[in-house]
Amino acid sequence: MAESGEGLGTVPEHERILQEIESTDTACVGPTLRSVYDDQPNAHKKFMEKLDACIRNHDKEIEKMCNFHHQGFVDAITELLKVRADAEKLKVQVTDTNRRFQDAGKEVIVQTEDIIRCRIQQRNITTVVEKLQLCLPVLEMYSKLKEQMSAKRYYSALKTMEQLENVYFPRVSQYRFCQLMVENLPKLREDIKEISMSDLKDFLESIRKHSDKIGETAMKQAQQQKTFSVTLQIKQNNVKFGKNMYINDRIPEESSEIVLKHTFEEEEENEEEGDEEAFENYYRKQRKKQARLVLQPQSNMHETVDGYRRYFTQIVGFFVVEDHILHVTQGLVTRAYTDELWNMALSKIIAVLRAHSSYCTDPDLVLELKNLIVIFADTLQGYGFPVNRLFDLLFEIRDQYNETLLKKWAGVFRDIFEEDNYSPIPIVNEEEYKIVISKFPFQDPDLEKQSFPKKFPMSQSVPHIYIQVKEFIYASLKFSESLHRSSTEIDDMLRKSTNLLLTRTLCSCLLNLIRKPHIGLTELVQIIINTTHLEQACKYLEDFITNITNISQETVHTTRLYGLSTFKDARHAAEGEIYTKLNQKIDEFVQLADYDWTMSEPDGRASGYLMDLINFLRSIFQVFTHLPGKVAQTACMSACQHLSTSLMQMLLDSELKQISMGAVQQFNLDVIQCELFASSEPVPGFQGDTLQLAFIDLRQLLDLFMVWDWSTYLADYGQPASKYLRVNPNTALTLLEKMKDTSKKNNIFAQFRKNDRDKQKLIETVVKQLRSLVNGMSQHT
Repeated sequence: MAESGEGLGTVPEHERILQEIESTDTACVGPTLRSVYDDQPNAHKKFMEKLDACIRNHDKEIEKMCNFHHQGFVDAITELLKVRADAEKLKVQVTDTNRRFQDAGKEVIVQTEDIIRCRIQQRNITTVVEKLQLCLPVLEMYSKLKEQMSAKRYYSALKTMEQLENVYFPRVSQYRFCQLMVENLPKLREDIKEISMSDLKDFLESIRKHSDKIGETAMKQAQQQKTFSVTLQIKQNNVKFGKNMYINDRIPEESSEIVLKHTFEEEEENEEEGDEEAFENYYRKQRKKQARLVLQPQSNMHETVDGYRRYFTQIVGFFVVEDHILHVTQGLVTRAYTDELWNMALSKIIAVLRAHSSYCTDPDLVLELKNLIVIFADTLQGYGFPVNRLFDLLFEIRDQYNETLLKKWAGVFRDIFEEDNYSPIPIVNEEEYKIVISKFPFQDPDLEKQSFPKKFPMSQSVPHIYIQVKEFIYASLKFSESLHRSSTEIDDMLRKSTNLLLTRTLCSCLLNLIRKPHIGLTELVQIIINTTHLEQACKYLEDFITNITNISQETVHTTRLYGLSTFKDARHAAEGEIYTKLNQKIDEFVQLADYDWTMSEPDGRASGYLMDLINFLRSIFQVFTHLPGKVAQTACMSACQHLSTSLMQMLLDSELKQISMGAVQQFNLDVIQCELFASSEPVPGFQGDTLQLAFIDLRQLLDLFMVWDWSTYLADYGQPASKYLRVNPNTALTLLEKMKDTSKKNNIFAQFRKNDRDKQKLIETVVKQLRSLVNGMSQHT
């Protein structure tokens, strides 16, 4: 039962294993078979039995299937046997056909082999062509290098070497000829370096020699271009002056090429070859040395404009070359280097111009210098160099130019004053009248109505001065042109310089003229009249400047001309000089006085010198009628006061030791004539007895001595209502002592005459009282 049970459990397992063997991939059969051996004992035997049974079943099934298909197989064999004969025939035919094809293909094979050989040759040719195409540019560039070396075009040769090394040699580095070329390049480069250094030295020497011609040509072209631009702008805008005509355009490159063509047509290619750093350092070092030489001026440069022109052309030539080098080379110079060099040069140039221009005393030379600086600045500005500092310098030179103009016009004014006759301008006909009017803006309806001949109130110097002031304005304007300034700035400059001319130069010339010894009272009167008309003409000068600059006088910041104060000061000086000269003239007459101070009786008439003086004063005050009323009145009052003072000083002169009563009486007659002259109103406009008051001190003093009213004087002294209020005790004492001495000397027998003794005692008494009064005044003071 045990075996039976074991068998029952094993059989299904064997069936399962057989199913897995039949259905599983052969790669997985191993594990399945291993399970057979791993099972219970005798399982292998039982499995083999089961396998045999299975095989037998499958054979039976195969046999059944073969029996089922046997008739078809037989039929197929029968058909195959029938086909066999046809197959033999076909084989013969195929063999025959193959033979014929083989025979026919022999020629094709030969041709095919030829084609193959041609194809191989063609491929080889293509390969050779490709390699040659790769090598030919290298060979061509190397050949070009040799040609450039032969033609001494070293800069181009260096560029070719650079292309060979960087572009062409890497493509054919595997070829031997390339290695030979590579090995030869350093030698060629060294040769170029040596030759180029020599050429660079020649080039530097060449541009040093030709810098002045290069600069001269560049400045001429800049000036021509500027002239053309200015002319074109004037035609377009129809302006007179003061418009900004700023030349910003760079000088055309073709012009630069013309300038430099004969100097370094070929050498410009030789500036960066070889050791680049060494060449740069050498070039810059040499050019800085040349710059220092160019910037060094000649000691007498300021004497002629040619000296300045040579200085400028050399500098322009130097920097034109630098600009050209900057644009046609790479790295030899840089913009930073040229800017640094220019800034250094500009500081030196400004210092040189500031120093040398200070020696220029000729305004024409200063103006030519200014024009040269403007052309110089415009030229360099066209090449991109900043020149604002040069235009700032021009404003300094403008002040110096104005100073030289002022000195020049000072001489002009002096000549005009020397040539003037200081008489009103006579005119005999309409033509002469128009000539004067055309020179000077004079308007007087009353004069126009007068018939010929007639006279202008001013003298010849007035129109001449007016014309010269306008000429000065034109001369000052010449400097302001081309300074790239607005019309407002030019207007301000013109007005300021004109003010300097009026307030400094003309005023100084007038003051010097007024103080000259040969200028008399008549001339001084005419000078005052002249200054009045010149002052009135200042508004026409302002209009003249306005017409030039087109800047209205109503503009807020417009400077006004200081003619009013200028000519007022001159008039005041002339008036003062009139008073001085009038007093000097009075002194000259007074010095002619020849009094006999010891005379016993007066002559009964005034002294001759005094009558001559009064006649002179009458005539001179007639001339003063052309002066303003206050001037004539002041002069008349000053003359009378000075005459009164002079007469008083004559009485009190310390050298005069004695005065007789007869002399006092004679002196009184002269003072009476002075009072009569004052009361005759020699100059109209005085009120009441104002002019007579000039002699009041003399009158009261003489009255005191004439009437011998000492008691009244001594009693009323110090009282506001005193009859002899203007008599100073010290003055009375001085005069009385002189009369006392005279009384003693002239009256030796006075002690024997009672009246004389009484008078002498009275004089001594009055003298004592006056001394006491004077001493009291001193102690009180």
